[in-house]
Amino acid sequence: MDLTAGALAGFLLTVLIVEITPGPNMVWLALMSATEGRRTGMAAVAGITLGLALQGALAMAGISALFEAVPAAYQALRWAGVGYLLWLGWQSWQDAGNPAHHRPGGGETPGAAFRSGLVTNLLNPKAALFYLAMLPGFLPKGSGWPDAALLVLLYLIVASSVHLGICLAAAKARRIAENPVASARLHRVQALALGLVALWVLAKT
Repeated sequence: MDLTAGALAGFLLTVLIVEITPGPNMVWLALMSATEGRRTGMAAVAGITLGLALQGALAMAGISALFEAVPAAYQALRWAGVGYLLWLGWQSWQDAGNPAHHRPGGGETPGAAFRSGLVTNLLNPKAALFYLAMLPGFLPKGSGWPDAALLVLLYLIVASSVHLGICLAAAKARRIAENPVASARLHRVQALALGLVALWVLAKT
């Protein structure tokens, strides 16, 4: 390992700042946990983590270099991510009118939440951009895959901790969300928020 303690500390601080910056995961995960409950929210966290891990593996395999060499490939990922966010928003808007989503337990299963978290982060341009633009800056010249793997692992630990905290905090509002009127409103807020996040992704990446 060629990484120094200073480099690791700087990387951890950078990751923390990146993860507490609003992005595709934060709004969706908070409202998912509030409307569907802690169990479903934690399944979404697991899906998000796996998606980020796969993105990290692809980055180490050289996919990030492909994005740098072929900008159209990155743009394709960005547009796919935006489209998926808009689709999730449309689903949430439809769920607002579905009584099944306003009863205890909600209408979203943990399995569906896991899959949504996974796909969202496989198509998450914020994660791809982080691996592309930030990760190489913390790797010493000539370092091998063990150093890159360590940074990816630390990123996953910090990101998952932030996401888990969001999930547990938002799930405390579940009792409020079990009110059918409040739940329908939260689903519509989620739909609008996802639409705004999609626009943010278009503007910032």
